[in-house]
Amino acid sequence: MTSFKSLGLSEQILKAVTKLGFQIPTEVQKKVIPKLLKKNTDLVALAQTGTGKTAAFGFPMLQLIEHSNKITQGLILSPTRELCLQITNEMNLYSSGIKNINIVAVYGGSNINEQANKIKHGAQIIVATPGRLKDMIRRKYVDISNIKYCVLDEADEMLNMGFYEDIKSILSNSPKGKYSWLFSATMPPEVNKIAKNFMNEPTEITVGTKNSGAKNVNHEYFIVSASERYDTLKALVNINPDIFACIFCRTKIQTQRVADRMINDGYKAAAIHGDLSQSQRDVVMQSFRNKKIQLLVATDVAARGIDVDDITHVINYQLPDEIETYIHRSGRTGRAGKNGKSVIFLLKSDKRKIKQIENKLQKKLTLLEVPSSEKIFHSKIFHWIKEVKNTTFKNDLKNHIYEVKEAFESFSKEEVLKLVLSREFNSFNMNQEEVNLKNQNKSDRRIGRRSLDQKINNKKDRRIGRRSLDQKINNKKDKDRFFINIGLIDLPKYKKESLKDFLKSFLKLNHEDVFQVEVMKNFSFFSTHKNHRNQVLKYFDNLIVNKRKVNIELAKKDKEIFFKNNFKKKRFNSKSKYKKN
Repeated sequence: MTSFKSLGLSEQILKAVTKLGFQIPTEVQKKVIPKLLKKNTDLVALAQTGTGKTAAFGFPMLQLIEHSNKITQGLILSPTRELCLQITNEMNLYSSGIKNINIVAVYGGSNINEQANKIKHGAQIIVATPGRLKDMIRRKYVDISNIKYCVLDEADEMLNMGFYEDIKSILSNSPKGKYSWLFSATMPPEVNKIAKNFMNEPTEITVGTKNSGAKNVNHEYFIVSASERYDTLKALVNINPDIFACIFCRTKIQTQRVADRMINDGYKAAAIHGDLSQSQRDVVMQSFRNKKIQLLVATDVAARGIDVDDITHVINYQLPDEIETYIHRSGRTGRAGKNGKSVIFLLKSDKRKIKQIENKLQKKLTLLEVPSSEKIFHSKIFHWIKEVKNTTFKNDLKNHIYEVKEAFESFSKEEVLKLVLSREFNSFNMNQEEVNLKNQNKSDRRIGRRSLDQKINNKKDRRIGRRSLDQKINNKKDKDRFFINIGLIDLPKYKKESLKDFLKSFLKLNHEDVFQVEVMKNFSFFSTHKNHRNQVLKYFDNLIVNKRKVNIELAKKDKEIFFKNNFKKKRFNSKSKYKKN
């Protein structure tokens, strides 16, 4: 059995390996680390995301650079801010036993002067996104003229995102005598072009089959019409209660639409796409990593570089144009020896793509049938039984066991179970679920739309509905007022209505359940009905935005008046980009 010690790593790095609990090197680590330590060489390594690539290039770089010399000797380029920060965090963990080592992350969406100051104090290794690094080189904040080692991580992702010219510009500012290590999941022509133009007879290492997916991922597909996608998604989620998934759509609008529908239907979902600010993306990603969000609906661009463990499913709500992009998507599950599933919602017109994917992956895809309501219900019951059996018994309930037993004395065991199941699954209508799943009768859908239009156009009904909602909102006995230290400065794209969407991302609440929203520069106030109090306080516990803890508390009237009066000038005026709400 290969050990990390046999790879030729130094004692300092082996201490970090032991501390991190690493036991057996992954395939890519076994092949790459000895090669880089024994001989200075350019390298092209093809391996899927999640196979331990960061350690494969991180360990050798940390061992080969001069720790006592503060000039920048190592450069690691990554496609996204998220991956840049992740690599930096991992490199800091790997170097925990090395003195005087400084690793600096350089990325957009953060203060450029702060990053420049960190580099000024000495940074042997810089981890960067191409756009920000190119800008810092132009401003002469960064000098890479003495680097010895350059890593292009997720090279195919960077080129897919249009970074070829940036990479070309950066590499032209680096010394010709450096050693370049290129890591990629696939080898499209663009990556080959980089290797040919900027590398010197690179050693090529392939883990698995070139341009193939991860071994532990099962690839499955449903054949559906466009109108059946959403109901199929609900069926898939319902039959897998423990699902922890990435759902991919092609456009920002579709991504937000699917996420909103999932939230409104009671699922823990959120969207991540290019219209979100960096702060918003950070909040969503932190919640996803902490599993407060179960379903992350994403575009390919927004999800690039996101590395989250334990994802059970990758759901291709819409297939991408490029097969390589599909391979990248599926690589986000089935990591660290665990099994995962990549599911495609395939339109009949796209059937030919299945053969293309099978040829690329060199494995067969499985055709699935949309589960019946009976199967979904059985899955829910099974999940509920498992949860009940794993529940910790509360000792303070002992005194109440007798009175409960006495209350049900006249019932048989079967009758008690029927009552419990009926109460627990009261909202699950099997017949209705069956209708929703099939949903193939177009004339029925037209009739449904017509009746909905008639209802919407009935102004009298709308006025009555608004009046009853206003009465409910203004009922002081039925509402809680909250203070939250998030304002326009943290979430610049959020105004009154959009803050409701932000809150809905974390709470299982309908849009009308969050009301009387007032957004200030540094904080906001909002109201919910009293029965949501615990839910609101619980979901925002331990949440970080812009490196500070989110504070949410019940607002007192005198405190609200004080804040509004004293911070009135800090609201955005009518000439500002953001108007006062």
